Amino acid sequence: MSKLQSSPESPLPLRRISQALAEWIGRLGEVWVEGQVAQFVRRPGVQTYFLTLRDTDANISMQVTCHRSVLAEPLAEGARVVLRARPDFYAERGQLSLRATEIRQIGLGELLARIERLRQLLAAEGLFAVERKRPLPFLPHTIGLITGRASAAEHDVLENTRRRLPGARFVVENAATQGTTAVTEIIAALQRLDARPEVEVIVIARGGGSIEDLLPFSNEALLRAVAAARTPVVSAIGHETDRPLLDLVADLAASTPTDAAKRIVPDLAEEVRAVTEARHRMRTCVHRRLDHEYQLMAGLPQRLRASVQRLVDSGWQDAERARDQLRGRFSALLQLAEAENTQLLARVVSLSPQAVLDRGYAVLSDGRGTLIRRREQATPGAVLQARVADGEFAVRVEPLT
Repeated sequence: MSKLQSSPESPLPLRRISQALAEWIGRLGEVWVEGQVAQFVRRPGVQTYFLTLRDTDANISMQVTCHRSVLAEPLAEGARVVLRARPDFYAERGQLSLRATEIRQIGLGELLARIERLRQLLAAEGLFAVERKRPLPFLPHTIGLITGRASAAEHDVLENTRRRLPGARFVVENAATQGTTAVTEIIAALQRLDARPEVEVIVIARGGGSIEDLLPFSNEALLRAVAAARTPVVSAIGHETDRPLLDLVADLAASTPTDAAKRIVPDLAEEVRAVTEARHRMRTCVHRRLDHEYQLMAGLPQRLRASVQRLVDSGWQDAERARDQLRGRFSALLQLAEAENTQLLARVVSLSPQAVLDRGYAVLSDGRGTLIRRREQATPGAVLQARVADGEFAVRVEPLT
């Protein structure tokens, strides 16, 4: 089909545009489409069923018509279906719809198989990994809550939380928790709460239900939105036996909405009791330590006196031992010095001139005190002075005959 030519001077009539759209859409042919039945209408006396088919992950819907012969029985709202249809554009009203020639309702087994395939895919991507789980704050400033309007889950979370921590602050976002709009409404509520800096934890809560009722909480778009949130998310869906994939992606999975209330805030009464008990234990410990120190101080003078006496006695003994050791060393040194002096004295005595004289020798000198060492110094007739051991006397030199 050629491109339509138009200009402000030569505009096309609306019917021409409508006809062109109908032709373009008609060229698409039959397609297989999956969605969720948001509305099912059958009119008495009319052989055509009218459906509103909604995308499971986006806020998109489209009208579907089919002949009564295509369906054996009417579809329930919320049912998942796969249908073969041809797009129809009603030129008169400018309305696009699908005309179904075959509709297959997705059974429970197929839904469970799809959930299992999605679980394996997200697990392989690491969305269930323990290391990506963020810890919840001990005392959150504000708690975000996503739940159905005036639901039992909302009542359980609010009442049990405030019973444990009176004055707990909540920002409640009511959203559909089942049906065709549940996924888009929950994602939008999650994004609004995640954008508020005062919200430190977000709880997604809903009561129990069938597998079909809990399908939104195993929806891939919702799971990825929870994984991308900066705020820790708590899953509190159904009863203990319910296990949607949201439990695996969330930072904490509570078994019930009541259990979620116990996990997101501490019990004020229990904390006060714990503080009181801790204070009592600390006081008892301090008193026990003071009593022990008092007993130690009471006997301190006696212990100090005994300790000082032991130190004095030990020092006295050490001093006596040191004194005895010094005396021994001094005595040995004196004996050694005495022996050395005796030896030295003997050597000195043996080398002194007096010792030589004592052995019978005499020393001769002239009148001037010059010692006579050679015979030539003793001239005949000279008077010499002789010194012997006990004194001195004069001698005259006589020639030898």
